[in-house]
Amino acid sequence: MEIKTSTKFTAELIGTFALVLFGCGAAVVAGATTQGGLAGLGLLGIAFAFGLSVVVMAYAIGGISGCHINPAITIAMLVAGKIKATDAMAYIAAQLIGAVLASFVLMQIQGGLPGFQMGEWALGANGWGEGYQNAYNTTSAFLTEAVLTFLFLFVIFGVTSKWGNSTMAGLAIGLTLVLIHLVAIPITGTSVNPARSFGPALLAGGKALQQLWLFIAAPIVGAVAAAVVWRVLDKANPAPAINIPLPVSLEEATN
Repeated sequence: MEIKTSTKFTAELIGTFALVLFGCGAAVVAGATTQGGLAGLGLLGIAFAFGLSVVVMAYAIGGISGCHINPAITIAMLVAGKIKATDAMAYIAAQLIGAVLASFVLMQIQGGLPGFQMGEWALGANGWGEGYQNAYNTTSAFLTEAVLTFLFLFVIFGVTSKWGNSTMAGLAIGLTLVLIHLVAIPITGTSVNPARSFGPALLAGGKALQQLWLFIAAPIVGAVAAAVVWRVLDKANPAPAINIPLPVSLEEATN
């Protein structure tokens, strides 16, 4: 049965909303030691928050929209010929809206914390350079985002292909995102997803918004490269032909 584009739109919006709220929420609300003295999640906890968000949403909406919840994935699928352009545009719009809504909800939640102020790179926004975490330069940030997005999409294409195990796809994709965050959090805060960067940056403004271009461009470059590589591999290894034996004629059967 054909699923309506409006249904896919809703699924992608809710899925991206959940990813940003769970992931950025974990980083902002529980990433460091809280004012009440509770131990923070730390790098590993934040990485799992993002990865597990993808796992649960993959099983929740994967059957509806494929659970892209990431414009880079949608663009890669478009390049690979796995999604129509009209659906791709609807997906990306839904993802951006979902990310903004989640960031707005997170901002309202944080507004209830005594002394909360919207500083530079607020709401879990991505960034690089002077003033942001370890102050990695632009080249390092771009290379990190492009290469890790390439690997992310390569895993996605692999586990959802004719060679992959589709029943384990959600778990494999989510765990890949955990690994990506373990590497990239100290460098850029980890995007590999333009929508995830767009929502927080739009509301945080300042440097987060000024640097948003990298978190749109680099993931798309990596995603398109993965789609091209996968198309080459797919064409070089076509699905084997199925030989169906023809019925034996009565004359041949009696000889």
